[in-house]
Amino acid sequence: MITIGTKIGERYETIGNIGSGGMANVYLAKDLILNREVAVKVLRFDFQNDQDSLRRFQREALAATEMVHPNIVSVYDVGEESGMQYIVMEYVKGTDLKQYIKNHPNIPLTTVVDIMGQVLSAISLAHQHRIIHRDLKPQNILVDEDGTVKITDFGIAIALSETSITQTNTLLGSVHYLSPEQARGGMATRQSDIYALGIILYELLTGGVPFEGESAVSIALKHFQKDMPSVRESNLQIPQPLENVVLKATAKEMTDRYKTVDEMYADIRTSLSPDRAREAVFEPSAMTDETIMLEPIDDVYVPSHVTKPIPKLNPNLDEDDDEELDEVKKKSKRGLKIFLAIAAVLILLGGGLFVLGKKGGDVTIPDVSGKTEAEATAMLEKEHISVKKTEKISDDKIEKGLVVKTDPPIGSSVKKKSGSITLYVSSGQSDVTMKDYAHEDVTDAKDDLLNKGFKEENITIKKEKSSSVKTDAVIKQTPKSGRKVNPDDTKVTLIISEGAATFALEDMYNYSRSRALSYLESSGLVFSDGGTQYDDNVPQGSVIYAYPRVGDKSQVKKGDEIVVMFSAGKEPTAPPQSTTPPSSSSSHSSSKEEPTTGTTDTGEPSSKEENPNNDQKDKENKS
Repeated sequence: MITIGTKIGERYETIGNIGSGGMANVYLAKDLILNREVAVKVLRFDFQNDQDSLRRFQREALAATEMVHPNIVSVYDVGEESGMQYIVMEYVKGTDLKQYIKNHPNIPLTTVVDIMGQVLSAISLAHQHRIIHRDLKPQNILVDEDGTVKITDFGIAIALSETSITQTNTLLGSVHYLSPEQARGGMATRQSDIYALGIILYELLTGGVPFEGESAVSIALKHFQKDMPSVRESNLQIPQPLENVVLKATAKEMTDRYKTVDEMYADIRTSLSPDRAREAVFEPSAMTDETIMLEPIDDVYVPSHVTKPIPKLNPNLDEDDDEELDEVKKKSKRGLKIFLAIAAVLILLGGGLFVLGKKGGDVTIPDVSGKTEAEATAMLEKEHISVKKTEKISDDKIEKGLVVKTDPPIGSSVKKKSGSITLYVSSGQSDVTMKDYAHEDVTDAKDDLLNKGFKEENITIKKEKSSSVKTDAVIKQTPKSGRKVNPDDTKVTLIISEGAATFALEDMYNYSRSRALSYLESSGLVFSDGGTQYDDNVPQGSVIYAYPRVGDKSQVKKGDEIVVMFSAGKEPTAPPQSTTPPSSSSSHSSSKEEPTTGTTDTGEPSSKEENPNNDQKDKENKS
């Protein structure tokens, strides 16, 4: 364990312990350079001497940095310090899906579909990068405060799968989501991830896992021996199509399972649609043609000479009666051969009739999804299936003009020749409600639009001045928020702020105080009194200058503070001093003069009073 307060890589200061797993400990840390909280995952010491684990840990961690997706925890940094391997990741404030399920015992079905849609979208990207998670479970799926789902533990899960099998604690943590092929000791594939996703969907719908046991081995055995329990038994409000997604994702044989997570997403996305309300329960078909059980054949006609008992040998025959004995043996052998031949023919005939009775000339609807209408029709006609009608249906994944599904569903059995089906052809993406992007950063707004299926060439960015909206944030948009639009062909315009409008400050030289204040108020500028100073050219109380100075390159905008300096009038000068002694009359008159105004050392006006010595001389003259 690392002590709290330790700096990792001279950059990440640990401030808390988030948790620990089979191979790593996770710490909450502060990125001292970017001043943000991050999660630092440190490989446990008992794995750091395993060179294979180290190599895979580093390789898969680096691969995870390439997977940029809103539903995958971002990897910021990978490093080593004093033999300690670590990964720095996005810190997600919230909880894991396991705890979320415990806190929300009855999750709305629309929320379940939304959560699974986010998870499937993330795993789709991982599979495109040829990365199999191998340890998908609710504990590795995080849910932030906004309800956004983020998947973590890509690198460690893959490294763990190839380490010693003695790590039973990790097995216990994941065995509830283990695919049958993995439980048998087989290699994990993309469809192993799909199986785990099916178990997660089961848990979202029911609140628990399908198989429990006293040990990891007993639970693993149930994954390939026991049938998946019905989710509808716990909640009849769950529609059959949604249960079918669980059943198909968790099929024992991979051939019955979804081939890709995109296929699973396309299915679950429409699972709540009223159009699929009458869908039949999913039935796996991988084993149906391998073994045919023949029903017993009753009342089969057999000739009498075959059923007649074989005659017993005559006990009275002696050794000379060889010819009679040989004849009896030949009849017995011939009767047995005829019986076996007839029985074989009847069994084959009966078996053929049984198969025909079971099949009834039925054919299976081939997978025509993603095909053009013409291609799909040709494939169906090849199987002697006619198309009754074609209907349009919106679809976010299937390109416009291509087949989305059939009714009855793909894989169903229909009567040859007499069977007719409905083709559902994609009309493009379904309408979405425009979000209000006001005050949102333009990059985030554009990313959200692209994630919803809007085309980049249809998104236009324009700039406007704004004093109320921060730079590069959205001021307004078209179409307006709340409108239903089709992302496939809708053109979006985002008006973003390039900052507040600026203008040159007016020259207020010689403005009266009232005129200056009026101009600043009408321009949205804030007045700041800069005081007064003497100026021989500007009348007292008028503006000498303002700051910023007129002519400065920097412009002003509404809300800026303007410092204004006013004139104190002309600077006064001191009277000249006389060299002639004052007469009594002059002394008397000077005693009645007003104080003379002058300035202090600081330039402020001051009063100069009469000289008290002159008063004394006036008194002496009078005496």
